[in-house]
Amino acid sequence: MKIINVVGARPNFMKMAPIIDQLNKHPESFSHILVHTGQHYDERMSASFFEALGMPRPDVNLEVGSGSHAEQTARIMVEFEKVCLTEKPDLVIVVGDVNSTMACTITAKKLGIRVAHVEAGLRSRDMSMPEEINRLCTDVLCDYLFTTDRFADENLRAEGIPAEKIFFVGNVMIDTLLKHRELAARVGLVEKWGLKHGAFATLTLHRPSNVDDRPTLVGILDALREISRTVPIVFPIHPRTRKMIEQFGLMDYFASTEKPTGIWLTEPLGYLEFLNLNMHARLILTDSGGLQEESTVLGVPCITLRNNTERPVTCEVGTNFLVGTDRDRILDVARSIMEGRSKKGCVPDKWDGKAAERIVEILSSLRLIENIN
Repeated sequence: MKIINVVGARPNFMKMAPIIDQLNKHPESFSHILVHTGQHYDERMSASFFEALGMPRPDVNLEVGSGSHAEQTARIMVEFEKVCLTEKPDLVIVVGDVNSTMACTITAKKLGIRVAHVEAGLRSRDMSMPEEINRLCTDVLCDYLFTTDRFADENLRAEGIPAEKIFFVGNVMIDTLLKHRELAARVGLVEKWGLKHGAFATLTLHRPSNVDDRPTLVGILDALREISRTVPIVFPIHPRTRKMIEQFGLMDYFASTEKPTGIWLTEPLGYLEFLNLNMHARLILTDSGGLQEESTVLGVPCITLRNNTERPVTCEVGTNFLVGTDRDRILDVARSIMEGRSKKGCVPDKWDGKAAERIVEILSSLRLIENIN
């Protein structure tokens, strides 16, 4: 079976790395190439992750860069079509929910190529999120849907996806975390910055709904400043978020010290560096998806600064609290966590580091059943 593996943005790399590892164990059954669409084109936001995760450099980089959603999606489709026509794959594997995921799925399907979606079935029910549109379009077209939890299975069945297309395999993001946990522990960033285990928080903040609206952003920053009076908050800031904070004139919220205090800005961190911090954090604050999952496995309380989540299992089973962007609500939950009154959480079923192994086993059986040459 000839496979094209597609990545486009930083979270995709953590999801694809374990799949590539498993495919490499079966050279008699699979040949594969890695295509990077270039959706994330900043070196700090993209290329450094390949090295940290031990991934091969991409065989093809489409270098599409930035632009509106329509511009970026169109460029990916045009360039990926050329790759498909040249390589003639039997299968395209896409991961996650970025523009690259949807664009490459549409392109491959119009060429009659099978597509597998890893991390299928996640739903926020929020159509203002570009990711939700990408998920819906991708899942309805794909031939094989690999899910992270039972909620995702239920979503797909409710949307009329045939049961034979759905495979509950677990979470490839957790495969990567568990594989690199010991290595991340030796990075030493906590010691370098003079932090103490359980005595600081980490923060990611990048969603347009949070950072593009000044009143919303001010409310979040007010809450964060109050929390930072108890524990310093380490904030590896996304370039786009920095741009908006500077544009709104809100830099006064952030500490200018050399050591972590208050809300302390750093440049974007590599995967191992940020994992090193999160392993030792008292609290994680985020508006991303992946950190809701990672915090659950690390056993670290997570406050999600959004009104909805496509990962409800992290709230019902794990350590995640969905709080929205209201200042008082954020502070109430943070105080509960600081005072030790929050839930402990547990790890969801099949988040055991073997998701990619299950995926490749299924692809091997499908190869035989469908007689793909």
